[in-house]
Amino acid sequence: MSYVEVPGAKVPIRMWADPATVESGAMDQLRNVATLPWIKGLAVMPDVHYGKGATVGSVIAMHGAVCPAAVGVDIGCGMSAVKTSLTANDLPSDLSRLRSKIEQAIPVGRGMHDDPVDPGRLHGFPTAGWDDFWARFDGIADAVKFRQERAVKQMGTLGSGNHFVEFCLDESGSVWLMLHSGSRNIGKELADFHIGEAQKLPHNQGLIDRDLAVFIADTPQMAAYRSDLFWAQEYAKYNRSIMMGLFQDVVRREFRKAKVTFDSVISCHHNYVAEERYDGMDLLVTRKGAIRAGSGDFGIIPGSMGTGSYIVKGLGNEKSFNSASHGAGRKMSRGAAKRRFSTRDLEEQTRGVECRKDSGVVDEIPGAYKSIERVIDQQRDLVEVVAKLKQVICVKG
Repeated sequence: MSYVEVPGAKVPIRMWADPATVESGAMDQLRNVATLPWIKGLAVMPDVHYGKGATVGSVIAMHGAVCPAAVGVDIGCGMSAVKTSLTANDLPSDLSRLRSKIEQAIPVGRGMHDDPVDPGRLHGFPTAGWDDFWARFDGIADAVKFRQERAVKQMGTLGSGNHFVEFCLDESGSVWLMLHSGSRNIGKELADFHIGEAQKLPHNQGLIDRDLAVFIADTPQMAAYRSDLFWAQEYAKYNRSIMMGLFQDVVRREFRKAKVTFDSVISCHHNYVAEERYDGMDLLVTRKGAIRAGSGDFGIIPGSMGTGSYIVKGLGNEKSFNSASHGAGRKMSRGAAKRRFSTRDLEEQTRGVECRKDSGVVDEIPGAYKSIERVIDQQRDLVEVVAKLKQVICVKG
């Protein structure tokens, strides 16, 4: 489908989703965003659902302003994936050992490394800029600066919620490694701090929703936020790179005889801000639950822990601000999923996948998510499918 336009106060709301199927709370949020004085465009992805302040699955383009709640609290959250030389024929019939080795190498949940990961020992890790990145920690918000030791040890860790590490097969039987994570607790604390700072500013007092508080260009508050934001986005990218390096090391050891090789890693943020230019104007484009899909850009659109995922290539549709969805999107809250589904349902819906099947991950059950096939179909003018993946191992926090 192409997009439909819904009238908005300042700009039309371009939707790659059927407005009739979008929950009323999310539609209210979209209309609220469209009232912001600084907004120049709003694009809505097919995985749209209710979020804090701004909906998940929305792309907000503003001139001279940025809304920290429209980035989300997991700054820089995103995906990485790589195709390997392994095939389905190389895999053992029992995948539990491989899952255990992955969990040993990559701490999950609130876990962290006992000692910081030395990126120099990871095969192919891009260490250029690593020391400069950590040197810039001294410039982040004082309220968060005391968290440095934890931030260092959480580098290269998964987290919880919808974050995952997966071993996948494409339709030709090739093995892919894929993972989903962000800036861990340091990104959340920076986001929470700056959202609170924005809400105190005089120009935000009359907003329809206090969670839509913005920073304005050429102010010290905006400068401080942008500095911390871009640092946290870089943290998230490094975090995924280190996890992918650890993941590849596990695969090399477990499949030593196969002498595994890896293609180039595909990586994309889906909670972030970028400086981009449209219609001759420099804009700050916020993607909250959306990936960049410029012409030729590779991206990753995951489904759920029992369905599958897609590797895509962007078509460069400027009507969406060169964006596409970041996943299947939830169709019910975590609380609703826990009330509706049981561990028996989880076992049934993840049949054939080596993964946790206990009550701690029932809120991530495939039935709590929209159809990934439908979501892909709704954005055929935004991306083309390169590969369809199906997980055989899924590690959750």
